[in-house]
Amino acid sequence: MFSWFERRLDAFPAAEPVEPPKTLIAFCWHFTRPAWPFVLLAAVLMAIIAVIEVWMFGFLGHIVDWLSAQNRDTFLQTEWWKLAGMALVVGVALPALVVLSSLNTYQTLFGNYPMRIRWQVHRYLINQSMAFYQDEFAGRIATKLMQTALAVRETVIKFAEVLNYVVVYFLGMLVILGSSDWRLAAPMVLWLAGYLLALRYFIPRLGKVSQAQADARSMMTGRIVDSYTNIQTVKLFSHGRRESDYARQGMAEFLETAYAQARLISKFYMVVYGLNSALLIGVGALSIGLWLNGVVTVGAVAVVVGLVLRLYGMSQWIMWEVSSLFENIGTVQDGISSISLPRLVEDKPGARDIVVERGEIRFDRMGFHYGKGKGVIENLSLTIKPGEKVGLVGRSGAGKSTLVNLLLRFYDIESGRILIDGQDIADVTQDSLRAAIGMVTQDTSLLHRSVRENILYGRPDAGEEAMLEAARRAEALGFIPELADAKGRTGFDAHVGERGVKLSGGQRQRIAIARVMLKDAPILILDEATSALDSEVEAAIQENLYRLMEGKTVIAIAHRLSTIAAMDRLVVMDQGEIIEQGTHDELVAQGGLYAQLWRRQSGGFLPDDGQSEPAARMKLEMREEAAE
Repeated sequence: MFSWFERRLDAFPAAEPVEPPKTLIAFCWHFTRPAWPFVLLAAVLMAIIAVIEVWMFGFLGHIVDWLSAQNRDTFLQTEWWKLAGMALVVGVALPALVVLSSLNTYQTLFGNYPMRIRWQVHRYLINQSMAFYQDEFAGRIATKLMQTALAVRETVIKFAEVLNYVVVYFLGMLVILGSSDWRLAAPMVLWLAGYLLALRYFIPRLGKVSQAQADARSMMTGRIVDSYTNIQTVKLFSHGRRESDYARQGMAEFLETAYAQARLISKFYMVVYGLNSALLIGVGALSIGLWLNGVVTVGAVAVVVGLVLRLYGMSQWIMWEVSSLFENIGTVQDGISSISLPRLVEDKPGARDIVVERGEIRFDRMGFHYGKGKGVIENLSLTIKPGEKVGLVGRSGAGKSTLVNLLLRFYDIESGRILIDGQDIADVTQDSLRAAIGMVTQDTSLLHRSVRENILYGRPDAGEEAMLEAARRAEALGFIPELADAKGRTGFDAHVGERGVKLSGGQRQRIAIARVMLKDAPILILDEATSALDSEVEAAIQENLYRLMEGKTVIAIAHRLSTIAAMDRLVVMDQGEIIEQGTHDELVAQGGLYAQLWRRQSGGFLPDDGQSEPAARMKLEMREEAAE
């Protein structure tokens, strides 16, 4: 029974997610539409249950009148069928409706509804542009994803619950009280007017403070996660206290919003409690007065007092539900600001998969400025022949990494074209483009999974033998069999990263190289690929990298010029422009920027942009003296 209801709503739909709307109602409807039949069923069942509960109070009044007016000896003979009917309603129909409502709400909606939202939002965000992730804390994004999904569910369901109870209960009470004497309904109408005025005053204010609280919560979480993510840097610079103060500032800002919310809730509670007390006194005095004058029966007095006592507790429940509702609305609105953003890099409609047979790369009059309008790269043209090995040389900020990021289409160029085998990369799918390019970076990123999964990430369908061969070629078999994590997993099954094996920089780099070797893409990008390795291991891997480069088009970036001096061609960049091209010997003979960098290089590193010629010469002389 439980499983049947749990399978009614698919938590992981296959349809490709689209950009969510930016307005509250449209955003909630966008994610609620597939679940709407079950939300509607929940609302209908709540309404029926509320009608029965109100009707039970009216029936209670009839029982009181019967007991006070009828003969005990003949009571059951005359009223048994009414009592039996009520017993069936209370003992069978109402429990059945409550069970059905519970199964629909908790089995169908409670887990599947928010999980469906998380799944769709995650699939939308995972394909967001690199710029999106560079502008946000990773922890902040994850927090907003999680809390927005729950907030949408609570907003929709609580709205249905509150609206149901307010409409059904209040209308039902007015009908029952008015049927006894219209004057009994008058205090209820006055109370309702006061209650609605209180809601109108407090709810918008609660909504604003809740939105501010949601933003403060995600900022607080983002700061804490940022400290944990960069704990090595925190400890390296002895800034534990500084990070604590940074987190404390975020916590204090969140606490201020919590104080503001609590003050509004307390004021709201005081107003509602005062209205309830006035209603109970007014209705109680009026009903007793009408009974003394023979206008209403004892049963009517019992009904009106019972309904008011029920309303006494229910109005406070509604207050808390409405407060929670608008807190969730604030959370949803805060989530919309991060989730409902267009993807800056999108596949064109009908984009096809790229086919790379030769590996020619052509940058055609390309311009890119990170949206600044000028600077970075301007009117750059460069052709890399199929199978050619090209080294990019230049100081930091020359545009080398930007050129690679544009080739990978992490950003869309602002003018010109980038062609691979004559195919404009703007017209092909991003996944197929990146599948045709292998890259090893200086900042090695390993997933928090097993060593095997990390290597197979390069080609998930590869067999065990291919995976082992890639590890061997990357000189990684020497240490992988010795790995063991905290849960006793060893070798290729050992997990790396958080709660796993802690690898050295060189070990991480070798696993990353094995991953790219397994991928075996026709185009290869090496961005400081061996920077984290010691000389002995670098020499061993360099030999395998040369083997890997065979038959591929290669772009290599390295500050250590000796590692790329043997490339077919070196391209020297400065301030986003290509200023020199040629082999190592040709460029040294020209006496230009490359020759200067080659002469000034000691230990394989380039000077910083801001380093003056005398400072560079002084450092070089000091190093030479130390070497002597």
